[in-house]
Formats: sequence, C-alpha cells, structure tokens
Amino acid sequence: MNNFAHWLDPLWLVQTAGLIGVWFVVFAESGLFFGFFFPGDSLLFTAGFLASQGYLDLGLLIIGVVVAACVGDSVGYWFGAKVGPKIFSRADSLFFRREYLERTRVFYARHGKPTIVLARFVPIVRTFAPILAGVGRMEYRVFLTYNLVGGAIWGVSLPLLGYLVGAIVPGADRYLLAIVAVIILLSFIPALRHLRYNGK
Repeated sequence: MNNFAHWLDPLWLVQTAGLIGVWFVVFAESGLFFGFFFPGDSLLFTAGFLASQGYLDLGLLIIGVVVAACVGDSVGYWFGAKVGPKIFSRADSLFFRREYLERTRVFYARHGKPTIVLARFVPIVRTFAPILAGVGRMEYRVFLTYNLVGGAIWGVSLPLLGYLVGAIVPGADRYLLAIVAVIILLSFIPALRHLRYNGK
C-alpha cells in the first residue's frame, strides 16, 4: 500500500520514475477509467518545476505530456464507444464510481463539446469526459479536434508554469510542497462547487 501511495506523490514520482513515469500517469489519467486518482495537475507543475532545476528536459516533458494526454483521451473515447451504456450498469468498486460518470454527465450538459477542453483542468471529469464522448457517439473528428486543443493547452501551460516559478522565484524549492498543495485545492474547486450545487 505504501508503494502505491508513492504514485500519488508528484515529487516522489517525478524524481523516481522520470519522464516515463510522468507520461504514463498522464496517459492513465486521461484514458483509463481507474486513472482518476492520479495527481495530474500537481504532477505537471512539479515536473515543470524540476525541469527548471535541471532534473528533466522541458521540451521532451511537454511534447511527451501532450502526446500522452491526447492518446489517452482517444483510448478513453474508444473504450466508451465500445462499452457504451453498459458502463453505467457497472457496480461500484475501488477503481470505479458511477457518481463520477454522473458528475461528468452534468458537466457535459452545462458546457457541451468544449467539455473535452475544459475537463483537462477538472480532476475526475478529466478521466471520464472522453469515455462519455464515446458513449454518446460524438463524431470522432470533432472529438479529436477538441482533444488536441485541450491536450496542448493543459500539457504546455502547467509544466511551463512550474518551470517559470522555479526559474524566477528565488528559493522556490522551499515552497514547492505548499505550492503543490494549493494547486491540488484549486483543481478541486469545480468539483466542490458541483457538490454544493447538488446539495441545495
């Protein structure tokens, strides 16, 4: 269990698994229905920060993240298209909750096709949005367009933000854990607002 918990620690993951680990997590969170628990936003920020300290190559990091995110979303789409409505009848388990699908469905109802882009910045929704796009038979050409745009914006902005903080802010490494904690909290604001809205 402790070894598994390490994979939820962005700093440990980047320092231990390097670029391959970052790319794998991005792919899993984007395309596999059990990947929702991975720390996507905080991971990319941390990886960008460590790139500013010479641990990683920023260019390779960004290119790999964008590719992994877009390929992962496509895998999620085709999974949803193949499984279809059957996914809604799955029993809850350690790696699956029907409430996450419902949360994503509501998000879709509010934002439509741009959900594929917006979902990149919303934990859990990020994982299930491409699956529901496949379930709903969104035209793949349309899905792919939004997928590439969202993957590029997300995959470039967060690592670059981390890199700039590490390069510009003196002694930023002393505040890294606090910054990552803030990013995690901010990333869950949309989910918390959703729960508050449904609770009324």
